[in-house]
Amino acid sequence: MGLIRALGGATGGTLADQWLEFFYCESLPNDILVKKGQKMIGNRSSNRKGNDNIISNGSGIIVNDGQCAIIVDQGRVVELVAEPGEFTWDASSEPSIFTGSLGQSILDTFKTIGRRFTYGGDTGRDQRVYYFNIKEILDNKFGTPNPIPFRVVDRNINLDIDVAVRCSGVYSYEITDPILFYTNVTGNIQNEYNRREIDTQLKTEFVSALQPAFANISTQQIRPNELPGHVKQLTDLMNQELSQKWDELRGLRVISIALNPITLPDEDAQMIKDAQLSARLRDTGLAAATLTQAQADAMRAAAENEGGSMAGFMGLGMAQGAGGINAADLYAMNQNQQKKDANDNIASQAPSPDSWTCPKCHTVATGKFCPECGTAKPTQGWTCECGTVNQGKFCFNCGKQKPQDAPLYKCDKCGYEPEDPHNPPKFCPECGDPFDENDKV
Repeated sequence: MGLIRALGGATGGTLADQWLEFFYCESLPNDILVKKGQKMIGNRSSNRKGNDNIISNGSGIIVNDGQCAIIVDQGRVVELVAEPGEFTWDASSEPSIFTGSLGQSILDTFKTIGRRFTYGGDTGRDQRVYYFNIKEILDNKFGTPNPIPFRVVDRNINLDIDVAVRCSGVYSYEITDPILFYTNVTGNIQNEYNRREIDTQLKTEFVSALQPAFANISTQQIRPNELPGHVKQLTDLMNQELSQKWDELRGLRVISIALNPITLPDEDAQMIKDAQLSARLRDTGLAAATLTQAQADAMRAAAENEGGSMAGFMGLGMAQGAGGINAADLYAMNQNQQKKDANDNIASQAPSPDSWTCPKCHTVATGKFCPECGTAKPTQGWTCECGTVNQGKFCFNCGKQKPQDAPLYKCDKCGYEPEDPHNPPKFCPECGDPFDENDKV
């Protein structure tokens, strides 16, 4: 038994003229997930007292956009149609599946459940058509009754703390595998399956999956107030967390999530602000500026002191004396740090004495081979002031001319050799003979 696609040019202008019996379902609203197909009796049919749970040979089945129809024989799924159109039930044809947009996963599910079977033409059977709403099920509101832990990570200031967040919003989902949904959720329902029957379970599991999804996002240094800008990533993470309960068990999948602004308890928000301020004051320049601002505010307050400005300034002086450090010291420390950083930067940019420039690709290297092209370090030639090893008369990196070879000197009287044979002293320290042209080697 199976379905065959009905010809577009069927005789007659109405469904009653095309088939003796046919199954049809109006458009399913957002609240209805599954509905049993209703048998419609054509004008020419003599089966006025037939069983609603029997599909006669030659009956028509209509599937609309946004719907998926399954045929259940003796409580077991035997056919599936996820393509809109007109189909005819043929008891003599081979089983067929029209997967439509649901794809290969439906076929895999079918194989997992088991092979289909037939009972010949026995009339003592139960056959039903169920229509599934495969449109996006919208407006599923959720909220966190209890705060969810969220890890706030900021490597720039060495901040790693746990806070509590509350969030609310809406999410949408869709039925991606009607066979799983029928097998594990609805079963042989009498009329229809409303989403209210499963909403409480789905929302509880959805909120439970928020915590590991938030934990994954927090490792990327995303702050709680930035979460609404990462809903696509959050949706993917939620599907990963819910894959075993929703996708593999029920054939459901989260489509989209819309978050309202994330809220933190006042004490947690203040804790983050204090940590950011403390990290900000690690910079001696910012600390000096903050102290200067505080001193200026204190001076204005002292000038407005009700006991007289003199008393106010005396209190200010005592406070400054007990402070232990002043703004001038902080500014000096900041300048010294800036000079040190500048020197370290210059030192880091200076070429290494062991570096050489590859004559082939001009990459600066320090080993025996160029890391870019593998060329061996030249063993002959001359080294320019810029560190480039050259073979010709001019440096190919900076254009400087090869320096002339300096002569070597050796005393022609006593044989003394200077420590630097290219730059000898004026007189030989052993015999006193002056170094001149006669002493060149």
